[in-house]
Amino acid sequence: MEGTVDGFSYGFVTPVVAYLMACLGGALGLRCTTRSLLVAHSWRPGWLALGSAAIGSGIWTMHFIAMMGFSVEGTPIHYDRATTFASLAVAIVMVGVGIFIVGYRGASGAALFTGGTITGLGIASMHYLGMAGMRLGGRLQYNTLTVAASVVIAVVAAIAALWAAGQIRGFLWSLGASLVMGLAVSGMHYTGMAAVTVHLHSRSTAPPGDSSPEILAPLMVGPLAFLLLAGVIVMFDPLMMLGKADLKAAAARPRSASYPVPRSGDRQLGHVSRRPAARPGRRIRRRTGARTPQKW
Repeated sequence: MEGTVDGFSYGFVTPVVAYLMACLGGALGLRCTTRSLLVAHSWRPGWLALGSAAIGSGIWTMHFIAMMGFSVEGTPIHYDRATTFASLAVAIVMVGVGIFIVGYRGASGAALFTGGTITGLGIASMHYLGMAGMRLGGRLQYNTLTVAASVVIAVVAAIAALWAAGQIRGFLWSLGASLVMGLAVSGMHYTGMAAVTVHLHSRSTAPPGDSSPEILAPLMVGPLAFLLLAGVIVMFDPLMMLGKADLKAAAARPRSASYPVPRSGDRQLGHVSRRPAARPGRRIRRRTGARTPQKW
């Protein structure tokens, strides 16, 4: 017997809150990725890792907030704790692989396509692994074409978001990209849910695992706390609001080997100026290359 599926048990409360969480994770992750371009090479992995965890936590939280509004008439829904945790790990790791590829190879060409594809597949894998953790008195069945459409949406959204992260154009640029990314992730989620049909078992028995309030609410405390911490780090970073004016100001600062100074023309990911500073007491002639001692 086919069960009646309702993805909006609480009306539009869960979709709206889920969308906001996806936007928050995307905004923090993209700002961390952009920030990684403006620091010394040794600090870049830290910012990229923070961005990966922010995006992964954001989409995972978005998924399970949306799932709190999912119900099937005739059977309660429980969740397997281990599989639910595994879906969070998959999201962070696969998103991280994609972000690190783009962070070190550049936001263009094959690197952008490869990194965006891996990131999109990570988002889709998180969704369907989270669905695999559901326990109910029935069997889930998916429409293949609708599932494929949801994966394509995730990949295209990831490529667009990573491309936007490679454009150093200030906070508003990243904010717009995060809104689009949140919309695409939410669209991917509900497209994937539209592919689901539930065939109930003849005997109604209590499924194993923990109920939705028992497992989802405590599990979301950790990712939400991490997103708050990441938000504090990004908000108090002096270059968080980086734009054209800030690029010019940064270029006017004293240069050093440990702090690469960005130029206003360096827009693509990974193109950061590392011009050495002139040594005191020497003047460099640019045409001939000869060095003339300068007495002070």
